[in-house]
Amino acid sequence: MNKKEGSNRKSTSNRNTKGKPTGFSKPKPAMAKRSQKPKKVTTDTQPPAAKPKVKSDDIRLNKYIANSGACSRRDADIYIQSGNVKVNGEVIIEMGYKVKPGDVVNFDGATIVPEKKEYILLNKPKNFTTSVEDDRDMRNVFELIKNASQAKLQAIGRMDKNTTGLLLFTNDTDMIRKFGLPNQKSPKIYQVSLDKNLKFEDLEKIAGGISFDEHRLYVDEISYIDDQPKTEIGIKLRTPNVKVVRAIFEKFGYDVIKVDRVSFAGLTKKNLPRGNWRALTEQEIINLKNF
Repeated sequence: MNKKEGSNRKSTSNRNTKGKPTGFSKPKPAMAKRSQKPKKVTTDTQPPAAKPKVKSDDIRLNKYIANSGACSRRDADIYIQSGNVKVNGEVIIEMGYKVKPGDVVNFDGATIVPEKKEYILLNKPKNFTTSVEDDRDMRNVFELIKNASQAKLQAIGRMDKNTTGLLLFTNDTDMIRKFGLPNQKSPKIYQVSLDKNLKFEDLEKIAGGISFDEHRLYVDEISYIDDQPKTEIGIKLRTPNVKVVRAIFEKFGYDVIKVDRVSFAGLTKKNLPRGNWRALTEQEIINLKNF
């Protein structure tokens, strides 16, 4: 998202123009000379016992079950406590039990194997829904990625039929849960089309934060789009709820014509036409896990 600067005052952002250079401190006084007397050595103490190392390939049983797509970790705990999970033919009810490579896990009467983690990025077009509970006459986004993977993928977050842009799918239950948390702080950038020009005073008010039902929503950045009418706005915020984007502008009396998510947690639409998908690179997956 580009911003113009100067006399036309087309954008707002937080700047610290009076900050002092960092990394410098007053010289510390010289340390007092230490005693040159030899230290007393004792031989009656034993070094602390080394902690046993856990093999990196071991995995908690509830996570193993969740990774297979059978259920969530929380539900897996219930199955384990109920005695419905076996490892190598033995019933396991111990919470935190570690599954080792080569172990055979039987879940509720069936042998399960964790799926390979897959991550698919879609540039969602208009008039596709993310929920199977929506209007049956509306097409579903899973039609667009049906050839991407044989795994049981889920969309991270929801998008209404009129919202377009980046939507991430995965069978990584940890990542789905992580990006679904209300306090998740990964940045998202949207291009919003309004029914009329956004007043500069309204832009400044939005930049300062908006209150919804006694909750304060902070906007990282907001600006007019370069070389576009002032109905085209770029906004960067961290809430996972797409509906909030529309609510922000409707609160100031604007009708939202279009919302397009152009960036999600550092991922962009570069070389990804509308309606197309691609698999994430290894580095992109690492970046997402570090958010």
